[in-house]
Amino acid sequence: MTEQKTQIALITGASRGLGFALAEALAPEYHIVAVGRTVGGLEDLDDRIKAKGGEATLAPMDITNRDAMAHLCRSIYDRWGGVALWVHTAIHAAPLTPAQHMDQKDWSKSLSINVDAMAHMIPYVAPLLGEGGQAMFFDDPHGGEPFYGHYGTTKTAQMTLVRTWAAETAKNGPKVHILSPNPMATALRARFHPGEDRSPLVSPHDEADRLLTQMRSQQS
Repeated sequence: MTEQKTQIALITGASRGLGFALAEALAPEYHIVAVGRTVGGLEDLDDRIKAKGGEATLAPMDITNRDAMAHLCRSIYDRWGGVALWVHTAIHAAPLTPAQHMDQKDWSKSLSINVDAMAHMIPYVAPLLGEGGQAMFFDDPHGGEPFYGHYGTTKTAQMTLVRTWAAETAKNGPKVHILSPNPMATALRARFHPGEDRSPLVSPHDEADRLLTQMRSQQS
């Protein structure tokens, strides 16, 4: 039986960093469907959500697996009928390197996770959102910067597709939010800036609260 009254938030990239923090912040207002590859991270998230009186459904999977994502979205539809909110934070951050030394494996993985996955996730999730749902994406512009060949190029391509979708749905929905996080003390940033003084960086949980406040202010 479909549970019509349950608000569902689908978080892709929920096992760490900003995705983890946003999933925790959204509970218990939403039932969290948490997608991530790190099982331990998802289990930690589940514990935190339960401690707040919320509930989560854990989906340990790779977003690049089209069949797994299709099955998940079908299961969400069968159980709840749709989702109210999709938050996408999953990303591959390849090491910074000169363009002439880019690694093919890192390039292929960056394309697969940061770009190709969007080509099936948007078509799969959009019907679950309908006209009244909302989606959140996070810009991190590094295209054209030195040494950001892998990440900057594929993140820019990802956001170009998201902006296309946002323009197409501006009138009739779903509402697509594109937000810009402040520099955070995450593993992703540490990979790009090893040895950086992290004291000025914001915590993912504080940033999650700010971004959700910003999203809610854009709902009207």
